Amino acid sequence: MTNPLLQDWATPFEIAPFDTISDDDFAPALDQALQEHMAEITAIAGAKEPASFGNTIEALEAAGAALDKVLGVFFNVAGADSNPVREDLQRQFSPKLAAHFSEISSNKALFARVAALWAERDRLDLSAEQARVLMLTHRGFVRAGAALEGAAEVRMKEIKARLAVLGTEFTQNLLADERDWFMPLTEEDLKGLPEFVVDTARAAGEEKQAKGPVVTLSRSLIVPFLQFSPRRDLRRKAFVAWAARGANGGKTDNRAIAAEILSLRQERAQLLGYGSFAAFKLETEMAKTPEAVRDLLMSVWAPARAQADADAARLTEMMHADGVNGDLEPWDWRYYAEKRRAVEHDLDEAALKPYFQLDRMIEASFACAERLFGLAFTPLEVPLYHPDCRAWEVTRDGKHIAVFIGDYFARGSKRSGAWCSAMRAQAKFPKTQSPVVINVCNFAKGDPALLSYDDARTLFHEFGHALHQMLSDVTYESVSGTSVARDFVELPSQLYEHWLEVPDVLAEFAVHAETGAPIPQDMLQKVLDAATFDMGFQTVEYVASALVDLAFHDGPAPADPMQKQREVLEAIGMPPAIAMRHATPHFAHVFAGDGYSSGYYSYMWSEVMDADAFEAFEEAGDPFDAERAAALEKHILSTGGSADAAELYTAFRGRLPGVEALLKGRGLAAE
Repeated sequence: MTNPLLQDWATPFEIAPFDTISDDDFAPALDQALQEHMAEITAIAGAKEPASFGNTIEALEAAGAALDKVLGVFFNVAGADSNPVREDLQRQFSPKLAAHFSEISSNKALFARVAALWAERDRLDLSAEQARVLMLTHRGFVRAGAALEGAAEVRMKEIKARLAVLGTEFTQNLLADERDWFMPLTEEDLKGLPEFVVDTARAAGEEKQAKGPVVTLSRSLIVPFLQFSPRRDLRRKAFVAWAARGANGGKTDNRAIAAEILSLRQERAQLLGYGSFAAFKLETEMAKTPEAVRDLLMSVWAPARAQADADAARLTEMMHADGVNGDLEPWDWRYYAEKRRAVEHDLDEAALKPYFQLDRMIEASFACAERLFGLAFTPLEVPLYHPDCRAWEVTRDGKHIAVFIGDYFARGSKRSGAWCSAMRAQAKFPKTQSPVVINVCNFAKGDPALLSYDDARTLFHEFGHALHQMLSDVTYESVSGTSVARDFVELPSQLYEHWLEVPDVLAEFAVHAETGAPIPQDMLQKVLDAATFDMGFQTVEYVASALVDLAFHDGPAPADPMQKQREVLEAIGMPPAIAMRHATPHFAHVFAGDGYSSGYYSYMWSEVMDADAFEAFEEAGDPFDAERAAALEKHILSTGGSADAAELYTAFRGRLPGVEALLKGRGLAAE
């Protein structure tokens, strides 16, 4: 029987035929795709004709089409709907893929052809995009170790293979801890919780096949539980379990894995001639150096910590007034912050949440994209990998642009967090292909599903990434969509969050789940007024994580990452009642792969730009200003990585931004 992963897909818009793909198909499909790809690489490297852009760089761009199809399906379902078979396949595939790509990057004949083109680049008459692709290809080979010889070359292959295994283990350990822990609740334990939290806890209990409601380690459940439960003992138990993910001892403990990853990364950087992994990693980013990253983070840290310290004093007073003596603890902060918000902003999340229905927020994200970029979204009835998923065709002026898939609900088979990925990226070479883009979130189920305001921001954030993929308009896939510098990739996503705060958008789409009434004007104003509430806490927990990530990679690898984490937090004066947003054993951004390693700061680097970029619309007097929207698409959303990130931003805004807009947006600027 023919493997469906390797066939041409006679489906609407060539979406993967999920109804015909089984887990048994992945391994043989991968093996065949790897063989095909290596045959293509061998042919390119062994060509008798002198190297040209067409027979070398474009040939590399065209190679691996079957492999892209197989991996595009597999890694999406493995992350969003895992099972024991898929987890085992991930463990098998990781070293196999690392070895495959190491063999390509160490192919001396292939690198010689790329290097020859690089040496002749000024005489090749290339377009700007072609020149960029050549530069990135050559740089990629060099940074992968193509110029290494002998023992150094062998060791680099070993390091890559081991890092691939460790990243998979880290991810699966974290998923296991999140999946396996839950805290049963009695009916007495539910007292004081809003109805939406109770409903979510009951639904979680059904999923876990418990005999009643439970609290799980899903952010969409544990955060509102910590916000609203008057039971300090239960809040403490839940928070301690949440903070201990990946650090519970036994086979799912990630601490030794983190130490080995950091050691191997440092060795990898040194083999390539860099003093530290941070120096190696940041060289290709907008920030360029660890010093630039540290300067940004510390410029925000001081005002954020001052605000957090002042807030902690106020929350401690409230706790003592409740008759609870002692220090404010991390499991107390969200509870008393929520009580404070209710008092100071007269804003009750339990009353607010019915106005943020998932379906209406999806509509809102679509409507903003229509007003800004002329996009239309039509539901598609196609088989997908899970019943929770839904799909839409994206068009503009009747022309097909993309397929968008949304997978919004938390479940035990899905890793935590939220992300966007492209099952197929946009490209025009070697043939025109439209993108298939997926947003994956972890919202609580309900009838209807209700979001917190933070959940709604997450939905808009991930859809901003999706727009970056869907509006991409480049020739080569290697620079398509989100294939940009890591500290630039969050700009479109974080910028898109601003449209959720536009009063007209909330007035139209924030309607009550039961009555259909629009959000009252006074409540809407309270939501907007409270936008920077508790920002000291949010900024401190994020910046602390980013500083620890940077410290891990900027110098010799720490033998004991947990000790290094403690030292960094002590040195910066971490408020004791606030925990890192991502402590080391569950810091998947940094340890599940190289993506955000030495790069967790990038959310804030991008926020400097997104705050400044939205000011362009404010200066125009209209958040949907057509001229600004067209410039945003032309210079940022459609260009992918086809030009330098700083050049793209400057083309849009006329200059690079400073940190002032960020501090103002977070309510941390000096009065």
